[in-house]
Order: sequence, then C-alpha cells, then structure tokens
Amino acid sequence: MNNGPRRCAVLGKPIAHSLSPVLHEAAYRALGLDCWSYGRIEMDEDGLGAFLDSLGDDWAGLSLTMPLKRTIQPYGTPSNLWARELGVANTAVFAGGATRLYNTDVYGIARAFAHAAATRGTYAATDRSAVVLGNGNTATSALAAYVMMGGVTHVTVTARHPDRNPGLAEVGARHGIDVTTVALDDARLPRLLADADLVVNTIPAHGADAVAGRLAEAGGAVHGMLLDVVYDPRPTELMKVWERLGGVALGGEEMLLYQAVAQVLLMTGLAADGDFDAVDARAVHGPLEQAMREALEEAL
Repeated sequence: MNNGPRRCAVLGKPIAHSLSPVLHEAAYRALGLDCWSYGRIEMDEDGLGAFLDSLGDDWAGLSLTMPLKRTIQPYGTPSNLWARELGVANTAVFAGGATRLYNTDVYGIARAFAHAAATRGTYAATDRSAVVLGNGNTATSALAAYVMMGGVTHVTVTARHPDRNPGLAEVGARHGIDVTTVALDDARLPRLLADADLVVNTIPAHGADAVAGRLAEAGGAVHGMLLDVVYDPRPTELMKVWERLGGVALGGEEMLLYQAVAQVLLMTGLAADGDFDAVDARAVHGPLEQAMREALEEAL
C-alpha cells in the first residue's frame, strides 16, 4: 500500500447527497491512513474523459454513481466477474499505470442479505423465488446478487416499462435462473411480493410508495426479506408495510455499507481482484466494517 498522500472521490450527478465520504473517511481512520482523503465531485457523462485525463499519480481510486457506471467502461479494464459480465462498474482503482474497474454493488446486495440472515433470522437455502422492483443498472446488480447467493430459481422483474432491459433475462439464462417480467401496475404484484423469499426495490425515492399502498391494501402476510436500496426516507413506506405484514426489511444503507467496504479494500490494495465475486469469498474486515457502520448510522 502506498504510504504517501492519496486521493479518492465519488463522482456522479447529482452528488451532494452522497454518504460515500462518510464511509471512506471512517475507513481511513480505522486503517490508520492519515494521508488518505476522499471527496465528492459532481460529474456528468460528457466531462468524465477529461477529468480522468487530468488526474495525477496521487489518485488511488474513484467511486462511480449515476450516471457514470456504464460510461466508465471504455476508460479501464473490467477486473472482477460482475464488472466483466454486466458491463457496469461502480469502482475504479488506479495502480501501476492502469485503471481497473470493479462492480461491488452486487457484493453489497448479497452481503446485506447474508448479514441480515445471520443476525435477524434465516431463509430457505434452495428453490427460492425472488422479485426485483425496477429494471435499471441497480436491478441488474440485484439479479446478479441473487446469482451470487445461490438457491434462487425464479426471479420476477417488475417495472413501469418491463421490456426496457432485455439483458436481465440474458443474465438469468446464463446462470440457470428463469426471469419473467411484469408491469408495475400488474394486478398480480401484491401476491408475487407476498410469495417471494427475497425482494430488492431499486425504484428511486418515493417511486415504490404506490407498491407499498397496494401491498397494504391486499393484506395478508409476507414472509421474505426485502432490501430497499433507498435510504432517504428511512424507513421507506415499502419497508414499513413489509415489516408490518411480517417480513424482514433492510434499508439501502446496508447495501451502501458493504459495497463501500469492498471499495475501500480494493482501493487500498488490501483485496485482490476476485475477492468479492462471491458473498463469502473472503472474511470481511470486522473492525473496518464496524467503524464504517457506526459512522454511517451517525450520519443518517
């Protein structure tokens, strides 16, 4: 690990709301990296190339958020399984004159579920059904997380425009998962959610409030685990309804935490390329995770 001053940042637009600096700065303190710093930089797709060209040797890595997770691809080498397969990267690491790209979102989702299963209750290990709300880049990562976790045989993807991302079915087919798509206003949606073992909501902000209302109106019980990637508001309406009906609901801060743990370990050289290709591929750095979790909870 380089012991001199090192810079990292999160890029995207909008970016002012990002909690990534809170997580990464807490990690540097926990690791004793007094010369490392991490900031926020507002960046759109048109400005990314020139920005990358301007970086000096003191830059160690970048976190990429919307709308840059696909835009970054031509500027580096996909270096873990999911960056290669999905064509989506949220992490760039600069080392040895090269730019290496990683997807840690998939690991973040899978690890959030695994942590909740260990601390709040278990779920069936095989023949699980799952739902993804939304069909953008994060939905693709959610499907890949179901692949990573294993035991998921069928996934229903529901979105306002269900045919907009045919790549989801292709990812499922490559890994033996049957993927079906339905419209967000499909009358079957409350039953699909109630029957699901795992659910990930990727619809931003209050976009899933109507789904929460329909689920509450339908009544009955849910038994699965929900991860809502939204962390503002916290909890979301969907999370509140889900827990009221008997399920376990996780906020987006859990995914945010675990994808950031992986980012820190990659950017600092403490992890290798394939370390986050499987949910239990390596032991998570316990003190690091705890320091980052405490900082995140304080900021929320």
